[in-house]
Amino acid sequence: MKTKIKQKMTLLKTKKLKAYTLTELMVVLVIIGILILVALPIFDDLFADAYAIEAKNQLKYLASREQTHYQKYFKYSDDLNEIGFSQPKTIHEEGDARYTYSIVQASKANFIARATAVADFDNDGILNVWEINHEGQLRQITPD
Repeated sequence: MKTKIKQKMTLLKTKKLKAYTLTELMVVLVIIGILILVALPIFDDLFADAYAIEAKNQLKYLASREQTHYQKYFKYSDDLNEIGFSQPKTIHEEGDARYTYSIVQASKANFIARATAVADFDNDGILNVWEINHEGQLRQITPD
């Protein structure tokens, strides 16, 4: 009985298990890290485009609220509360919004509303700014 156990023990000692070495695993992790660093700038542009969609949609909604106000009172308002537009909570206020919204100019004939980014999306020191006017024309004032 003891001889069978000894034979199995020697057999287990001589049998090599297939496995990767620590060096091989580290090389794979370094390659993955390099690929991620190469891909990150591409994703930054995608995120900035997605955030710009938020600004465009909110500005279109703000413009529709201004048009409703104009139809009631025959003038545009410079007060967001008066037109029924509530400012969404920004990321700094534990919300999801990446922009703050304001009405730059409002008169009987026209208005201009602005969306200003609260964060620099590509870390170049420039904040993204969008505007919409009474005709519903959206334009990017400051690209980021």
